[in-house]
Amino acid sequence: MNFFSLVRIEFLKIKRTGILWILFAAAIILWIPSILHSDLNFTMQAEGISPEHNFFIQGFLAMSWFLFPASMVVSTVLLNHTERANKGILKMLALPVHTVSLCCAKFMVLLALSAVQILIMTGMYYISAAICSASQNYCFTLSPLFVGKELTFLFLSAIPMLAFFWMLSVCIRTPIFSVGIGLASIVPSVLLINTKAWFAYPMSYPFFVITSEYGKLAANLDTAQVRFLPWIPAAILITLFCFASSCLCFGQAERR
Repeated sequence: MNFFSLVRIEFLKIKRTGILWILFAAAIILWIPSILHSDLNFTMQAEGISPEHNFFIQGFLAMSWFLFPASMVVSTVLLNHTERANKGILKMLALPVHTVSLCCAKFMVLLALSAVQILIMTGMYYISAAICSASQNYCFTLSPLFVGKELTFLFLSAIPMLAFFWMLSVCIRTPIFSVGIGLASIVPSVLLINTKAWFAYPMSYPFFVITSEYGKLAANLDTAQVRFLPWIPAAILITLFCFASSCLCFGQAERR
């Protein structure tokens, strides 16, 4: 069985998990407050940011800090729990498939789910912007090129965080502990982005990226800006370590 067949099988499995419903629910929850309080975007012009940019940034700040990481924590646990609950992992390990390939296939699904959630959030952003534009008689919609660039950067910055969450779900077999540690690891990110060591904490990456963009768009607001050194080397090392640990631990308990 080749790698692409494994990935296809893993995608078929997520139909039974309800993960997609969780992603949709998170997107709806995210944008409801922005619609209800759309008039507040005009008050932020004192910070030197336009209402449409503030509408975009405020929504995705909430997403990047908690909703996006939290939904990914739940998704990683569900991906593994589906196998363990029905002992499907034993059947998969009985096949002539290397455990590293199976671990890689599941991680590819996780990356795809994160991209899907960002796309859902983007769709909800445009729907919300259209609703607010009609209610406030002001255009809140930004160009797809700008939105696409920012959210592509957001997705890429989230890969080390996803690798860490995947390592937790693989190495910690009890779902409630895996979810608890994953959710608890999200909270400090709002504090660590204000330190010089933010690049050592992958859960802060998505939030830092959006916060730094806030500083670019708001002329009177000073925020730390992304510097690729030492961030990129640190992100690569963290991703490789977490993913290598996941591959080493994946399926070991079941084989015993």
